[in-house]
Amino acid sequence: MAVRVKTVFLSLLALLVVVVLGGITAIGWQVVLGPDARPVTNTPFEVTEARLARGKYLAEGPTHCFFCHTEHDMTKPDYPLVDSKKGAGWVMPVPELNNIASKNITPDRETGLGDWSDDEIARAIREGVRKDGSALFPIMPYMDFATLDDEDVKSIVVYLRTLPAVKNAVPVRSLPGPLEYIVKTMPKALTTPQPSHPSSTPAERGKYLVTLAGCGACHTPTDAEGGPLPGLGFAGGGYFDLPDQPGKRVFTANITPDPSGIAHYDEGLFRETIRTGQIPGRMLSHIMPFSAFRNMTDEDINDIYSFLKTVAPVKHRVSNTDPPTACPLCNQSHGLGDRNVKQ
Repeated sequence: MAVRVKTVFLSLLALLVVVVLGGITAIGWQVVLGPDARPVTNTPFEVTEARLARGKYLAEGPTHCFFCHTEHDMTKPDYPLVDSKKGAGWVMPVPELNNIASKNITPDRETGLGDWSDDEIARAIREGVRKDGSALFPIMPYMDFATLDDEDVKSIVVYLRTLPAVKNAVPVRSLPGPLEYIVKTMPKALTTPQPSHPSSTPAERGKYLVTLAGCGACHTPTDAEGGPLPGLGFAGGGYFDLPDQPGKRVFTANITPDPSGIAHYDEGLFRETIRTGQIPGRMLSHIMPFSAFRNMTDEDINDIYSFLKTVAPVKHRVSNTDPPTACPLCNQSHGLGDRNVKQ
């Protein structure tokens, strides 16, 4: 009898091992071994005036680094940045992720990036891997920043080195459920040089900027797993819960060239909206990082407008001023939701 019990136990154990190994293989061995990470160098990036200027422009404009990596004063309606904490990290009000903290990206040696090599910072920005080899959570948009060409990522790193060091330790990440394991499978190593992006036309230049700015990620509704809903790219319906107004949710606008989107915009109105967050008659939510986008040049904003004019028009009415109703397209409840029709 004892032999039989032992045999059954060993059989079940072997089956469990097969199931576990099969599951790990299906998901990716990174859940055990850690993320896909390339070796880094200790060679510092050359500091030039051109790189400092370009890095400052990117970090404080299209990539809006400090919008996420700086504490906001949530007691004020426009959520202003706390200037004394610039780049020092912030416990972000995202309850679904246990209020995940952005990292201190100032040169402080104890709590920031002071003891990171330039290449380690570049790897974190574009590949989502920290100095210690662990994976960043993709609320840090490294998948979009993977499109940064080599010169631009070096420029950002060079500029970050010039920030005043701020000593500010942020809480350790504590993701819910299996996310801590899944996040390990997401980084992808960049092992070849990333040349300058195509820039011969306004739309090409605009596409690069739109990717860095994360326009698609915010202005595209997602499914239950967080993936973009097919056919609704840039069509609005992404949502944010307002941290200072419990129960209040705002939805992103349709920015496709459909009449329900920005077909009525010209370059001037588009620039004004991007810079001020104002459209005729009302103010947009300060969840939109126009406080950073206002630092962009007219030419770059015009290029973004040119690219958005090339995306597929999608009829998706979205409003934050009308009563929320069920939308059959994005499966959310937002203003004018019942005015939409599933094709």
